[in-house]
Amino acid sequence: MAPSLTIGQVAKTSGIAAKTIRYYEQIGVLPAPSRAASGYRLYDQPGVERLRFIRRARSLGLPLQQLKTLMSTLNGGAHPALRPRLRALVRAQLDAVTNQIAELEGLRQQLEQILQRMRTSERRSHGGACQCLGTKNGPVRPRGAGPTGTSDASP
Repeated sequence: MAPSLTIGQVAKTSGIAAKTIRYYEQIGVLPAPSRAASGYRLYDQPGVERLRFIRRARSLGLPLQQLKTLMSTLNGGAHPALRPRLRALVRAQLDAVTNQIAELEGLRQQLEQILQRMRTSERRSHGGACQCLGTKNGPVRPRGAGPTGTSDASP
């Protein structure tokens, strides 16, 4: 039999506060755990993995209500009629994660280019301002800024 963990141990292991774990149980995101004779909650390893999944899903923006629906299905409470909606929910969240990954990859590439420009400008040691944030089309300006660095929006 696998060892059972208390809520404090699970909180440390999963990175989710004990108070939040109890809240997730209260609203039905998590099933009620087994209890020791003393009344303490006892969690098994699948319960810890479920909490880690919840933490990742929440940190990536999955709304609590959708997470509740998904978790109730994963916990064995699914009705066949919910499957199409659940599949659409998972597909939408997967698409959102895929888009986030693509945006992060674009940012990574831009940061690598900036780092390379910084290395190149250090070697040149020109006395002017650093052009490391520039692009082939000129310096990078804050979003909404005009050519002079001021906002294009009218007051």
